[in-house]
Amino acid sequence: MAGSPAEQWIEGLDLFGMRFGLERMQALMQALGQPVRGVPAVHVVGTNGKSSVARMTAAILTAHGMRTGAYVSPHVLGWNERIALDGVPISPGALAHAAARVQAAVPGVPEGQITQFEALTAVAFDAFGTAGAEAIVVEAGLGGRLDATNVIDADVVALTGVDLDHTDLLGETLGEIAAEKLAVARDGLDAVLVGALGDESWAAVAPIMRRRGLSGWRVGQEIVVESGNRLPMSISTPNGSTGDMDVPLHGDWQRGNLALAVGAAERVLGGAVDRARVERAIADMHNPGRLQIIAGAPVIVMDGAHNPAGARALAQSLPEILGDAKPVAVIGMMADKDCAGICDALAPAISAARVTRASSGRAIRPEFIARMLDMRGVPVEVVPGPARALERACADAGPDGAVLVAGSLHLLADLATLAAASGQNHAEEMWGR
Repeated sequence: MAGSPAEQWIEGLDLFGMRFGLERMQALMQALGQPVRGVPAVHVVGTNGKSSVARMTAAILTAHGMRTGAYVSPHVLGWNERIALDGVPISPGALAHAAARVQAAVPGVPEGQITQFEALTAVAFDAFGTAGAEAIVVEAGLGGRLDATNVIDADVVALTGVDLDHTDLLGETLGEIAAEKLAVARDGLDAVLVGALGDESWAAVAPIMRRRGLSGWRVGQEIVVESGNRLPMSISTPNGSTGDMDVPLHGDWQRGNLALAVGAAERVLGGAVDRARVERAIADMHNPGRLQIIAGAPVIVMDGAHNPAGARALAQSLPEILGDAKPVAVIGMMADKDCAGICDALAPAISAARVTRASSGRAIRPEFIARMLDMRGVPVEVVPGPARALERACADAGPDGAVLVAGSLHLLADLATLAAASGQNHAEEMWGR
């Protein structure tokens, strides 16, 4: 599908940059006939974990017999990763059909042009409508209030967490950021699901929910996760308990994401989930670039970890995966990220770092990252090119060691080698074109 006319059009829209506001999306939805109006929708917002929660929720709904669309961002391997129906990425034919419809509608929108993210969001919604989705799970791109995804009337809102990220756009305090994210929920909504927030984050979220009459379930309160640092785990909600589940998830944060997804799915289903169906859903789910483990010699762990909160969660999860071994890290970051904060989180968890620059115009100079890590006592080397950096890290780790790739999904995309075309025939059948 690489280089298809639909992808070329989407790629070309990048030059229009980022422009907040809902007028263009509202006009697009009107021109496309409101393709997802009336379809039960879960809107996932938060600083970290959105893609995981969205994919988990959609997988659980699919396992319970609902034809479910999932829209997430960003992607690792290709644009089609962002749009899936029952876990199957959108087929080239369905992508081309939806993109053509959106492109034809663009001249009628305010300003006569749209951003890349608006185009992708509209393509997803149009494709879901055409495919007859019975439920959709939508990840917000940035914030919520003015995000392009905020043209759906969500039945359920899932807030994964609140941390200081994108402060130049969303606000400089946790309260301001929380207000932007919760703005996707209509006043009085009683199906707001909140992740396992720390005391400071909850103190920012709680008054907003009270003021706007929002209510629902919170992980750690109405939703309870019971597990050690190993499987099995169980999740209890006001609907009952799943009982012990055998799910291939590592890290407390991913188990918390599953708990949030179970709660969101139950609010759509109107009752308790089935344990066996949840196990099957998670076992079959593909979640690229999110604590992804590639077996080999050495073993490679890949995670975007593009902000301090994500890097801290990653660092806390590594001992569960690797035991006492500390990996050699391949690290690259974008220039708009908190390099110092990410290095603070990762430095104690790694033995050494091979720093490189991802193939993105927004990538930060690796020498800057190297200085940050060196200041924190990490043996570090700058290696030109992600592929060479990974090769060097694998050699340094040895066949019995481990390698961590982190800091940016752009870096992960540069290093991803798994075939994206597997299951193509199934995609064509699922999407109907």
